Amino acid sequence: MSSAGATEPNGCHRESFEHNAYIVCDFDPATGDLRLFWRDAHGEPYRQFDRLADEIQARGDTLQFALNAGMYTTDFVPVGLYIENGETLRRLNTRTIDAAPARVPNFYKQPNGVFYLEHDHAGILTTAAYAEAGRSPRFATQSGPMLVIDNTLHPALIEGSTSVTRRSGVGVCRNGEVQFAISESLVNFHDFARLFRDQLKCPNALFLDGGRGAGIYSPALNRYDASWHGGYGPMFGVVASGSAEPSLTEKP
Repeated sequence: MSSAGATEPNGCHRESFEHNAYIVCDFDPATGDLRLFWRDAHGEPYRQFDRLADEIQARGDTLQFALNAGMYTTDFVPVGLYIENGETLRRLNTRTIDAAPARVPNFYKQPNGVFYLEHDHAGILTTAAYAEAGRSPRFATQSGPMLVIDNTLHPALIEGSTSVTRRSGVGVCRNGEVQFAISESLVNFHDFARLFRDQLKCPNALFLDGGRGAGIYSPALNRYDASWHGGYGPMFGVVASGSAEPSLTEKP
């Protein structure tokens, strides 16, 4: 069973799908201001959402919501491609690992992929497709595995798997809308991917991270996640001009 309803653009709400609880954040590339953030003016990773929110507030704007934006190393460096304001700070990672599927780290489960944002258009491509596309996005982040590829679940995802944890991901959905999701329940990959395909209607979706690496900042939902292992790497953030209060929309 699932629950769904109307929500305001560029905001977060609670939603359930087949007995699992999620927070889903909607973003319209045509009307909102989505950015990627990694390092501050001193070249240091932000690591925590509140540091990013404080800096944005100091500029006179508001961080409407934020999520972790892909996998990172122990020193908070993105594992794969990272483009911020048109500048490539980390190159596309095309490495593959030849091992049994259970022994391949999530990022390298093929196909992995890239989320990108160009002006008022967002997309998700497999890494191979992105490498051939010749795009020059304003923002991009690479992660893995892909969850949904052209309405098909990633072939490595196992229905009924007992490997469960908190997970976060992003999908590009109907009408080009971007949907971010983070689980409040412990879920397996298969169920998480089906949230994007079957509930959120996203033909393409990308896993961002799980366990300690999954986090969200949403004042509207009173969520101010802080990583207990030193911080996060790259972050998605939706910025609102001025100091307007974000709105609350809940789905029971």
